[in-house]
Parts: sequence; C-alpha cells; structure tokens
Amino acid sequence: MATRIANQLPSEGNSAAFKEFAWRFVNIIARALVALGRRPDYQQVRRYINDIEPLFVEYAREHLRRHGAADWSEKVADIAGNIKERNLPNSLRGRNDEAIALMRHLQELDLYDPVLDGLVSAFKYDKTYFDKIVSSVGPLMEKLTTGKIAELISPDYLDEADSRPIFEWMDVIRRKGIVYVGLDALTDTTVASAVGNSMFADLVSVAGHIYKHGVDADPIDAHRPYILPTISMHADEFNELIGDEFVPLLNKAGGAGFQVTAYTQTWSDVEARIGSRAKAGQVAGNFNTLIMLRVKELATAEMLTDQLPKVEVFTLMSVSGVDDSSDPGSGIDFKSRNEDRISVSEVPMLTPAELVALPKGQAFALLEGGQLWKLRMPLPDTRGDYAMPAGLAEIANEMERTYITNDQWYRMQEPWWTAVADVAAPSEEVEDSHG
Repeated sequence: MATRIANQLPSEGNSAAFKEFAWRFVNIIARALVALGRRPDYQQVRRYINDIEPLFVEYAREHLRRHGAADWSEKVADIAGNIKERNLPNSLRGRNDEAIALMRHLQELDLYDPVLDGLVSAFKYDKTYFDKIVSSVGPLMEKLTTGKIAELISPDYLDEADSRPIFEWMDVIRRKGIVYVGLDALTDTTVASAVGNSMFADLVSVAGHIYKHGVDADPIDAHRPYILPTISMHADEFNELIGDEFVPLLNKAGGAGFQVTAYTQTWSDVEARIGSRAKAGQVAGNFNTLIMLRVKELATAEMLTDQLPKVEVFTLMSVSGVDDSSDPGSGIDFKSRNEDRISVSEVPMLTPAELVALPKGQAFALLEGGQLWKLRMPLPDTRGDYAMPAGLAEIANEMERTYITNDQWYRMQEPWWTAVADVAAPSEEVEDSHG
C-alpha cells in the first residue's frame, strides 16, 4: 500500500527524500492497521498521516493487553499523573498525557515490536517537523478522499446499509467481464489523474499475482492447470493517465496476459505529463504496435518515420542536345543526340509531411515491431441503419438484460475451458456422416 501511494509523489531532486519519508510513514500506518485487524484504506491513511497519535495509543493499548502485566493500566495512569508540561522535550509538548505515559511505560518494559517501534519513532517527531516531511502526501490524499471519490475507491466494507456490490480485479478477470472507468478528466484533471494512477498501481499488483500464481489459484481446486488470461486494457487520453505506475504495467505485465492500447493526440502531451523525455522514451519503447492517423505535430509523425528504412529510388532522366557544324567544307550541318540516364538515390520511405496530410479514415501502422501497413477504415454512418441503437442508454439497458456473469465459477465441477472445448469440438458421429 505504501508503494502505491508514494509512487504518485514527485521523485526528482529534493522531492526524492520527502517521497521516501512518505513511504515510510504510510507503511507504518498500514502495518499497524493490519496488526489491529483493520483493513487499510485511503480514509484511514489520510486521518493518521495528519495525526498519528490516536493510532499509536490504540496499538499500544492492544500490545500491552497481550504482552504487558495485569496492572499495566494503573501504571500508565500513574505515569500520566506525574507528567509536567514544562519538563517535557519540545517534540512532546502539546501531546496527550496518556500517549506519553504509554510510550514511557513501553520503554520501561523493553518489549520490542517492529510495528510499535515504527509508531513510537513517528510519535516522537516534533509535530511541525512531521507535518513538513509528510506534506507531499496530504494533497494526494485529499484528491483521493474528497466527495464521492472516497465513496467509490475507499468505501466502508462493514456498512451493511450500503447495497452497492463490491468487486475486485481478480473477480472481473475470472468472469471475463468488462469494466468501464470514466475518470471525468475534462471536469477535474487533477483528481482524475490521481485516481487513474491509483487504479494502475492496483493493476500492477494484480499482474504480479497472476504472473506468479495464475488466475485460478484457488484453495478449492488446487489442481487446475495454469492458464494465462488475455486482459485487454484501453486507455483513452493516455497523457492524462500516464505516471510511474504505468511503466511496469507496460514492460512487465505482458507476462501476465495484459495487452495495453493507449490513445493520445501528440507525444508531446505524454512528455509534458511525465516531465522527462527519457521516461517518455521508455514508455514509447514498450509499445510493440504503432498506429498513426493524421497528426499535426511533426515530432509525433517522426516517431513513425524515423523507424522506417530508407529506400532506393530509380530516377529516369531524358537528355537531348543538338550541335551545329561551323565547318563550311563539311557535309555535316549538325549533330543531334537523345539519352536516357538512370540514377539511384536513397530517400525516406515516408516523410512526416505525408502523415500530416493524411485524409480522415486513413492511417499508417507499424505492426509487430516493424512491418509497415497502410490502413483505410470505413467511416460509420448512422443514416439508414435500423440496427443502430438510439443512444448509450439503450445499449446499457440491452447489456443489463442480456449480460450473464459466472458468479459461481469456483463451484464448477470441471474447468470452464474443458466445457467450452467439449461444445466446440465436432462429434465423431458428425465426422462419420460427412465421411
């Protein structure tokens, strides 16, 4: 969880140190919540990154209930009653007396616990200094926990009054379902980018799980063969979504069956979003297929043309000439000649100007790394098409009526792919009759 959050923070220059501190404190909070039997989420991280004292008090009490003496609460109360504000170091002034007493009692017991050690170290920081070193996390958590965004990506899983279904990526992949995520980047680019990067970070984690265990790694049926899924991901307005989380999704998730298709107007949009031309080149190098329609930026067109070889072009040149004779005694008055000269020159296979001038519906494509194709796509026209739905609402209603999900996939007696193979394979009787 700490990696997913900290990866969205800037890491250039002096920001790198703040990113590492943010990772550490988010990791401390996440480990403490897990140890307490609570599920970490963005809401809780936001709460405790601003004030870690309540989490420290809760964990310290639980730790003393398990490992402390029977009279630990009385001892803590005695220590708290003897605390004088003027005798405290500057970093502990303004803190709750019970929290300070718990810390001192734990230090007297000398009970080592890695989670508790992290909480104590964070608690002992001066509040002003702590706020400075985690200041970069605050704006990000605000983006992820404001308004309805928090209800979507950080819900209360124990709220029985919430009737919304909960799904996980592995459920969708097992069901071969389709997920449409509308980030509304036109309305709020900042929040859309933060939520999109969080989603990609989660997908990278899922890809790692699939790569190691497959999709059907389930204790109910441990003998299922390892099946690599095909997961197609389409990212429109790619420049609004790109971040450090997207790079491992491109260059490593292919081993887990991910196929990423990204759409953008110009490559300069991606470079401006990442802030580094080298990182943008790293992203571009992980796409195996490049389809380019008409573009208006020469630098974007050169992404395709620079990958093409030069070709030899034969040029035929006709040369004609006439020479007259100035010798009056000669019987030849003039000489004429006609020549055809063939020359060979190297020229680019395509130029950026040709991509800029492409008509609508046509494109050039580099398939499988280097095969150049010219594409012409028929443009759809709704006139006279009685099968065309009236709008998206009609499509959604029809999908809701006909879409079937395999909710009980884990109860099947045999793998689903075996059943599909039995249905698809022709029977022997049919083969004999044709024979």
